[in-house]
Amino acid sequence: MNTGLMFSSATDLWSTPQDLFDKLNAEFCFSFDVCATIGNTKCEKYFSPHINSLTHPWVEVATRFGMPLNFWMNPPYGREIGKWIKKAYEESQLGATVVCLLPARTDTAWFWDYIQGKAEIRFIRGRLKFGDSKNSAPFPSMIVVFRPVVTP
Repeated sequence: MNTGLMFSSATDLWSTPQDLFDKLNAEFCFSFDVCATIGNTKCEKYFSPHINSLTHPWVEVATRFGMPLNFWMNPPYGREIGKWIKKAYEESQLGATVVCLLPARTDTAWFWDYIQGKAEIRFIRGRLKFGDSKNSAPFPSMIVVFRPVVTP
């Protein structure tokens, strides 16, 4: 991985650290990676940029394949990130558990509109090293867990 590119605005893709994913996968048993490329997917089943998961119904697709509704999401961190977070929130309203690796940007509209008070937040101490980078990210990170809505 070109770490110079990773720390520039030329990319908004941040490859999930494997050890972090492994710990979360042990807890949640993910069936689908909803924001992946063939080179960085963490699950056997995944949506790639060629299959825009913003326009596909995650719960419906997983149900069709008889898969658990446990999704991993490490979205592109650019200007479109709010759309991914909104989608994760909406899918949780349909019965999905969506676990997200996100930049800890508590000053954003997407944080206040879709995360605060609506999801479990796990702030990550220190800064992550994404992919095979030797350097830590220039921003803090958090894990956000959207759980299915339970009706009485």
